[in-house]
Amino acid sequence: MDNRLVLTLLFVTLSWMSAGATNVTTAANTTSATNVTTAANATSATNVTTAANATSATNVTTAANATSATNVTTAAANATSATNVTTAAANATSATNVTTAAGNNTTLMTNTTVETLGTPVSRAECGSQKLCGAQPTDCDPSTANSCFFASFKQMGNSRNFEIEVSGESDGYVACTLSRDSTLGGNDTTYVCANNNGTVQFFGALLNNNQLTMTTLNVNSVKGNVNGRKIQCTFAATAPSPLTTRAGDSFAIGIGTGPFNSTAGTLGSPTPQFLSGVVVLSNPNATATNTLNANTTSPNATSHGITLRQSLTQAVLMTVGVLSLATL
Repeated sequence: MDNRLVLTLLFVTLSWMSAGATNVTTAANTTSATNVTTAANATSATNVTTAANATSATNVTTAANATSATNVTTAAANATSATNVTTAAANATSATNVTTAAGNNTTLMTNTTVETLGTPVSRAECGSQKLCGAQPTDCDPSTANSCFFASFKQMGNSRNFEIEVSGESDGYVACTLSRDSTLGGNDTTYVCANNNGTVQFFGALLNNNQLTMTTLNVNSVKGNVNGRKIQCTFAATAPSPLTTRAGDSFAIGIGTGPFNSTAGTLGSPTPQFLSGVVVLSNPNATATNTLNANTTSPNATSHGITLRQSLTQAVLMTVGVLSLATL
């Protein structure tokens, strides 16, 4: 056979063997990879099962350190942009339609470590930025000693709120959220207790006037104790609505009770404030105390004594007049 013909056939065969390959199982450091099972350091990767350090990754099951990741099932840390991601870990610059994204969760992670509250709780922003309830009405917890106070400020458009609680107690001050106007029925309760001069925070459920400790979605807790005044602030995820229409509508309760710091137990609360059902995200909502004033007013006892004294005097005067009339 002609040697030139043999060389030509050999050259063509080698050319076919060295041609580009599509649908490769493993491709490392490729500029473009389509339908690749595993692609490392790829500039562009489409429909890749696992792509590490990819500049652009579309429909990727797992993408680590990706600049842009679209429709990714799991996108690991340091992703610049993640769209339609089921789980996106921390340090993501942009995350759209993410079911769980660390640092920007729909439900707050729990951390009840209490830091020192530097700025006292006050009425600042009430009616403009935060919903407030107080007994006596309009009292300022930053100055008044006899003031039971709670405020709610929505964080973005989520079910998360910045909450402030203040009150006077030798044990604890608690804020309860109830779906109706009656306290109890496993209502979510946030408890700030005086533990030997420092605030200790508890999550609890109120049922039949008993508090049962539980884990709530609360973090960023700060507190301060000044004499009998207990103040605390924290971020919390509001309880899930019973219906779509219920949303973030709750009655707000403020109560006080004893705290055994040795045993770490909470006594039964005494209600000091209870509003009607209000929308927590509406700072203009009216949260007024619906409890009997005689059970919440610090002067209720003295009012009762004065009334009894007046009645006694009236009876004595009547008896005196009748006695004179019979003479």
